[in-house]
Amino acid sequence: MDDLGLLRSGDAVMAYDAASEIRSWNRAAEKLTGIPASEAIGRRCWEVLCGVDEAGSVVCHAGCARTRLARDGWPLTTQTLLIKTSEGRRRITTSTVSIGSGADRLHINIMRPSSRPAAGDPSGDPSTLPTMTGRQLEVLELLGQGVSAKAIAARLFLSQTTVRNHIRGVLLALGCHSQLEAVAKSRRVGLIG
Repeated sequence: MDDLGLLRSGDAVMAYDAASEIRSWNRAAEKLTGIPASEAIGRRCWEVLCGVDEAGSVVCHAGCARTRLARDGWPLTTQTLLIKTSEGRRRITTSTVSIGSGADRLHINIMRPSSRPAAGDPSGDPSTLPTMTGRQLEVLELLGQGVSAKAIAARLFLSQTTVRNHIRGVLLALGCHSQLEAVAKSRRVGLIG
C-alpha cells in the first residue's frame, strides 16, 4: 500500500490505517468537506470528520466501534453521518472497504452527500433557517447574552436539566458542537441579535 495516489474516484474518498491516521484524502473529499488534504492527511479520521448521528450523539471518536470492527476484518454496512465541514455540518453516507491485512490493512471510506440536507447544511436552501421551538429560541437568546444554563433555569423557572435539553436541541438544530459556536452561527444567520 505504498502508493496511495492510486486511490482515485469521482466520489469523496478517505483512506486511513489501523491507527485511524488518514493516509489519503482526495480532491472530491476536499470539495465535499471544504477541508484541504494538507489539513486532513496525518490526522486521525475522527478528529477530521467529527461525525455525529441524527440525534447528535458522537459517532467518530478515539474508540470508534466501526474502526475497530473494520480493523478486525468485519464487513461494514453503509452509514449516514453528519460530519464537520468548513461551513458547518453536512449529512453524508459513507461506505467502508478494507483492503490488505495486518499492519498493512487500509480502510477506505467512500463518502457521498446524502439526498436530504442536514439542519443548517450549507448545501440546502440558504434562505431556510433551522426550525426551533419558542423556548429554544428564548434559551438561545439568553445564551447569546452570556447567561449560564443555571441562571437561565432560574430566570425561566425551569430545571437545569430542562434547560440543558433545550440547549442540546439548539445545538442539533444548528449543527453545532458548542454553545459558543451556536451563538456565533445564530447571529450570522440572523436568529438572534
